[in-house]
Amino acid sequence: MMLFLPTSAALNHLLTQNSWALRRLAHFAGMTVRFDITPFSFAYTILADGSVLATSVSASADTTCVIAPTLLPRLALRDEAAYAEIRHEGDSALFSEIVALIREMRWDMAEDLSNVTGDIAAERITQAVHNTQQQLRDAAMNFSQAAAEYWTEERPLLAKPQHITKFKQQVESLRDELEQLSRRIDRLITK
Repeated sequence: MMLFLPTSAALNHLLTQNSWALRRLAHFAGMTVRFDITPFSFAYTILADGSVLATSVSASADTTCVIAPTLLPRLALRDEAAYAEIRHEGDSALFSEIVALIREMRWDMAEDLSNVTGDIAAERITQAVHNTQQQLRDAAMNFSQAAAEYWTEERPLLAKPQHITKFKQQVESLRDELEQLSRRIDRLITK
């Protein structure tokens, strides 16, 4: 359990910064949530005030959130499609609340940094981090668009949606013609 104390302290700090989240979690007091992120597992029991206490992962969990390690960067970048890929077992209401909190909670980095660097430096560092995050998002989007264009135009490895639709129509037309041919053959055989 000692291994998980820093994570529960960090979660409680984040929950305190987002005090509304404490009130929402308080409704689930006494319940235990386990997060399975291969190869790690973390378990937390929700306390009456909405804060969390690290619990043994072998303890019975009311809900288990299974998060593929590949989802972590997408969740960090707040990719909406990534939230739908989080699997769960157990209490659906608690799981829904956990996912909602993951979506909505924000870390006030500037406040934490200001204790170390002062207010002005903390704001500048925070702004630089946000600018870097935006540049990374833009670069990832530009790269994915360029790769998609390359694989559909230059080296057609991927099919364009209109080509797929046309192919589907051709297959359906061929199927209809085969059915007609089959009926004609059946009529000829029965004569």
